[in-house]
Amino acid sequence: MTSYDIVIIGGGPAGLAAAVAARKAGIQSILILERDKELGGILNQCIHNGFGLHTFKEELTGPEYAYRFIEQVLEEKIEYKLNTMVMDISSERVVTAMNREDGMFEIKAGAVILAMGCRERPRGALNIPGYRPAGIYTAGTAQRLMNIEGHMVGKKVVILGSGDIGLIMARRMTLEGAKVEVVAELMPYSGGLKRNIVQCLNDYDIPLKLSHTVIDIKGKDHVEGITIAEVDANRKPIPGTEEFYEADTLLLSCGLLPENELTKGIGVSMSRVTGGPEVNDKLETGLEGVFACGNVLHVHDLVDYVSEEASLAGENAARFVLEGEKTEGRSVGLLADGGVRYTVPQTLDVANMNDKVTVRFRVADVYKNRNICVYYDDKKVSSVKKKVLAPGEMEQVILKKESFSEYPDLKNIRICTEE
Repeated sequence: MTSYDIVIIGGGPAGLAAAVAARKAGIQSILILERDKELGGILNQCIHNGFGLHTFKEELTGPEYAYRFIEQVLEEKIEYKLNTMVMDISSERVVTAMNREDGMFEIKAGAVILAMGCRERPRGALNIPGYRPAGIYTAGTAQRLMNIEGHMVGKKVVILGSGDIGLIMARRMTLEGAKVEVVAELMPYSGGLKRNIVQCLNDYDIPLKLSHTVIDIKGKDHVEGITIAEVDANRKPIPGTEEFYEADTLLLSCGLLPENELTKGIGVSMSRVTGGPEVNDKLETGLEGVFACGNVLHVHDLVDYVSEEASLAGENAARFVLEGEKTEGRSVGLLADGGVRYTVPQTLDVANMNDKVTVRFRVADVYKNRNICVYYDDKKVSSVKKKVLAPGEMEQVILKKESFSEYPDLKNIRICTEE
């Protein structure tokens, strides 16, 4: 059995940033395991711009952003294995993987960083009636077929769901000559970034119909048409609101799910809201020495935040390997309340935390003119006014270590919205 100080599962933006940060923190023995044939993850198919404004202070395409980190991995001579599938991680941090060259093999890791990313919610999870004709794709599959494989997936398109990939594919297909008839969204608000609604739909006069869903797919062998209808407060179709669109393609952009089968196998505590593992302020899961970052932890809206979070996981994994596990000082729970759906991290060690910790979260609905408030037990310690809060955009608060000195008996930190 070979051994490495740090094994990183996933060679996408999170895995790459974590590897570079761990190397800079003094770890020489690092291995990245990636199931695809190249590093870069999902960014390789995201050929649109808008990446890197926070990290590199310039606008890059997805492949350009990924290559900035791939270059650093190559310069640092960090080892990686491609076309490699990880099968299991034991509680002793033994990673079982396989590929064509090595067959099945095991690696003993000083620390493991989970960076497997996320996947799209498939049609089977959506309960759409109708046959199973050709011409139905998840938005990410269509993106890969068009941007990497060079296939045009359709000419007349209906998109269900207004996640960011769906919005971006509405623009992409329009630029390639397709007609996007409509984007239908089940919820009364969009799941994507405001800038994507403006740049990908409004700029191309593509209608967005909120509180609508697909109720029928016409065609047995291939999609011939799509019927959508308005839904009520219980998300049930309203009779008499049906609209039919001739179409040969249906794209599904109905949310992303963190890729956590491996994580569940370890037996760590999982968040019902994010679908990812629960972590402390070091981004460490319930299993000592196993860290998580990026979309496997919770779905991000900006890759820059993925890189920032992954760098922190890399630094903390390095510290774990070099110094061993610190005794937990005073663990305080973070509570999401009043319109806040979840927080990452879920706990904070106020004695051993960094000087400041960024807490990221999403809200449950669209709110206007609300305050994001932080309470230490029952005392409000901060309040920030926001004109608009939306589920499609991640929010954050920064907690400083020095602020806890006056609260020796702190039980919990509550993050909420208030009018």
